[in-house]
Amino acid sequence: MIKRLELTWLHESSEKSIEKYVQAKIGQLDRYVPRRDRQAVHAKVTLKKSKAQDKRQYGCEVILTLPRGRVLKVDEASLNTYAAIDISEAKLKHQLLKYKELYGTPKFHRRVLARFRRSPVDGK
Repeated sequence: MIKRLELTWLHESSEKSIEKYVQAKIGQLDRYVPRRDRQAVHAKVTLKKSKAQDKRQYGCEVILTLPRGRVLKVDEASLNTYAAIDISEAKLKHQLLKYKELYGTPKFHRRVLARFRRSPVDGK
C-alpha cells in the first residue's frame, strides 16, 4: 500500500465508503513500482464535483510523485465518482508499467531477452 496518500474533496463532502475505495484502488498501485522506490512514492488524490447545475459530473485527479523527479498525473471525469476513480487507476497502472520497465531491475530485462533468444525464428 502507498503509505503517503492524501485525499481532498472539492465541492462535495467526504464519504467513508469512497475513502476506503480510493485507498483500495490507488493505494495498491505500489506493486507496479520497483521495490527499491516504493518507500518514496507519494499520492495526492483530489475528488471534485462539477458546479454546473445541468451537469452531474464527478472528477478524479491523481498526482503520483515518484523518485528520480518523475511525476505522473491523471485527470478524469465521469458520471460517477467510482467510475472516475477506476479510469484513473487504469491509466496510472499503464503509466507505472512504463516507469517500471524504464527504471526496473536489469534482471527483468535479461529474462525477457533470454526468452526471445531461445524462441525459434525460422521455425526450425
